[in-house]
Amino acid sequence: MVLILLFSMPGVAHAHARPDDPRVEVIGGSRAARGEFPWVVRLSNGCAGTLIRAQYVLTAAHCVRKSGRTSSVIVTAGSSDLYSQSAFDVRSREVRRAPGFNSVVDGNDWAVVKLAEALDLPVVTLPSNADLDNGTFVAVGWGSTSEGSQKQQRNLRKVEVPFVPDSRCAELLGQEGYGIVASDMICAGDTARGGKDSCQGDSGGPLLRRHENGWVQVGIVSWGVGCGRAEFPGIYTQISRFLPDIAKVIERSTIE
Repeated sequence: MVLILLFSMPGVAHAHARPDDPRVEVIGGSRAARGEFPWVVRLSNGCAGTLIRAQYVLTAAHCVRKSGRTSSVIVTAGSSDLYSQSAFDVRSREVRRAPGFNSVVDGNDWAVVKLAEALDLPVVTLPSNADLDNGTFVAVGWGSTSEGSQKQQRNLRKVEVPFVPDSRCAELLGQEGYGIVASDMICAGDTARGGKDSCQGDSGGPLLRRHENGWVQVGIVSWGVGCGRAEFPGIYTQISRFLPDIAKVIERSTIE
């Protein structure tokens, strides 16, 4: 049985990474241009996230241990180069996991991190419905460039990954005894040639779709069987499914 790879590396002490640090970048992609994705941030636990409001970061539920007040998560923002002088750190104030999250294979893999202070940076656009949950996507992250690698480069990378229909995704994953929750997940990857995917260290980062004048984040890097294998697409949390829940968590946090 092939092990599920959660696309994160828990336990990393700090987000500023030197090139020889034993952490893990997207597979088959290229380096993102400076300022191309200004709302993508790095979490000190080895995951990524996106700034969806000035004080709120969206990431994966499996990237955080539990909901509650905490200053233990350090978010690095301001640069696609984690070791740049432009990069800066801000601590968390609160973490809210998706209510009822159990495991990545059961879906509901999202969480919101409230920062100790608002950031003067652009925020990513979230979808208003499921209309953009298909086509060609771009996955972004600082994770591994190959399955099994423990090396992270310092610069943010991007890769194009095509949508894989739910029925085809379920068929492919079924070969290894896994399934998908179609209502909660988006599958994406090159099932003809492979070699393009998210991998370890990319968890919590965005799956993006170009729309009109900018990017829309339609998914969150969640899990996969290996990395970049043609027979197994990557699995992403389907944000359109959880928009009301995400908004409710932010509203409740603001009130409290």
